[in-house]
Amino acid sequence: MTGWAMALFQRDLRLSVRIGGSALVGVLFFLAVVTVIPFGVGPDLNLLARIGPAILWIGALLATLLGLDRLFQADREDGTLDLMLMAGRPLELVILIKCLAHWIATGLPLVVAAPLLAIFLNLDPVSMGAVTLTLLVGTPALTLIGAIGASLTVSLRRGGLLLAVLVIPLAIPVLIFGVSSADAAIHDPVPFVTPFLILCALTLIAAVVGPVASAAALRFSAD
Repeated sequence: MTGWAMALFQRDLRLSVRIGGSALVGVLFFLAVVTVIPFGVGPDLNLLARIGPAILWIGALLATLLGLDRLFQADREDGTLDLMLMAGRPLELVILIKCLAHWIATGLPLVVAAPLLAIFLNLDPVSMGAVTLTLLVGTPALTLIGAIGASLTVSLRRGGLLLAVLVIPLAIPVLIFGVSSADAAIHDPVPFVTPFLILCALTLIAAVVGPVASAAALRFSAD
């Protein structure tokens, strides 16, 4: 990374930790989702083990949405976003760096917490490892897709609800193949590699499409 890119990364990493939607809030929300759902489905341990990967993935998706509305909002409020647009730096690269910092601050703690929360769902060590690996690969795609929604709603004062409406449909393919990969490792309905590679491909596609679409939306909102 060049000097400006590293400075931007460090700045956004600090902001992601300090501003609402930090790692602690996301993990606590993740914990709330995982612990509440077993009360709804009942005490059947076999059922919980069967639907455990889906519960963890849904919890991770909802927890990721918490801080996405602040991805560009704080920069817009203090004028930093206007400076980024006029600085002449590649805006797509700027957005990619901001997404990386946001994921490390809010997404990576969810991945770390997943094996501990999997205990509530009666998952065995193999299942825990499979779900954690798929979350490690798939949650960056959720952040990159969320950047598109965050850029579209950056000019709205309370765009959090609209952001969720925009992002969740786009994140469904990631959710599908994330859960499919974990199920393949646990129940072996299909080879694990096939859905896992598709999940990796979705993350790579999001790494290309997400910053480009987000940059276009930010430029449009600035006009």
